[in-house]
Amino acid sequence: MAKEIAGQIKLQIKGGAANPSPPVGPALGSKGINIMEFCKQFNARTQDKAGKVLPVVITYYSDKSFDFVVKTPPVAIQLLEASKQKSGSAEPNRKKVAEITWDQVKTIAEDKMVDLNCFTIESAMTMVAGTARSMGINVKGEFPVNN
Repeated sequence: MAKEIAGQIKLQIKGGAANPSPPVGPALGSKGINIMEFCKQFNARTQDKAGKVLPVVITYYSDKSFDFVVKTPPVAIQLLEASKQKSGSAEPNRKKVAEITWDQVKTIAEDKMVDLNCFTIESAMTMVAGTARSMGINVKGEFPVNN
C-alpha cells in the first residue's frame, strides 16, 4: 500500500548547509517533519555541491515521513557565477552589469535542461538568455543557429 501524501514544501537551501534555523526549521516543524533527520540527509546528499543554492522539493506523508528531490541551481545564480557579479542590475533595461557569451549560456542551459519545460537545447538557451536580459546581463554575439 502506498503512503498517503500530505503535501509538498519547496525551499532553497545552500548545499551541505541545512540547519534547523529559519527557513528550514519552521517550514518543516509546522508540518511535523523530523527537522534533524532532513538536515542530516540533505547535507549528506549535497556535500559535493557545498555553498551553491539548491532548490529542494520535500514531499511529506501522513505518517510524518518524507522524501525530497534536489534540483539544479537556479539559472539566475548560475548567471551571476558565470558573469562574476554579486547581483543583477536594479534597472536592467537601462543599466547593464555584465556580458556573457553564447557558449556560457549553452553550458547553463545544458545543466538546467532537466528542470526546464522545453525539449530542445536552443529553446533552453533562449530561456536562459531571457533570464540574463531581465538581470541586466548582455549576451555577446548572434544566437548560434544549427543548420
